Amino acid sequence: MTSDHGCRPAEERDLPAITEIYNQAVLGTTGTFDTEPKTVEERAEWLGRQGEREPVIVSFSDERVTGWAWLHLWSPKRAYEGTGEVTLYVREDDRGNGVGTALLRALCESARSLGYRTLLARIAEKNDASLRLHEAAGFERVGTMKEVGFKFDRLLDVHLLQKRIERP
Repeated sequence: MTSDHGCRPAEERDLPAITEIYNQAVLGTTGTFDTEPKTVEERAEWLGRQGEREPVIVSFSDERVTGWAWLHLWSPKRAYEGTGEVTLYVREDDRGNGVGTALLRALCESARSLGYRTLLARIAEKNDASLRLHEAAGFERVGTMKEVGFKFDRLLDVHLLQKRIERP
């Protein structure tokens, strides 16, 4: 597998891959606190709701979608309009090949061009690969929310990470 991953805005044709990748995380990881798989139709509705400042990006290698990421508002409250949250998922067999790095880089570039000042990420305890990825991209741990999730028969802490966006 090549370590070259392109990134582009998600399109309707990507929905089956986006859904498959997300459901891998739902069923096998604490990367999402959803506990029930999503359908392509549900993901299509979700994609259709994303606004101009909430891009969904896919990574690809040889036209195969290897992961996807989403930048969205942290809160709908007006005072938070410069704060976004990043979320990303990588296909199981593409993890460790630079996909997450490419996606996070693309999201940070989008955030800068869209006027975000701060990015946040919520990462469940023991998701060490995601913690390393975000920290390598300049995110800092700013807090831990204790026992806020329950998945796979256990209570889970969630780390909050933050990155300040440099303005051009």
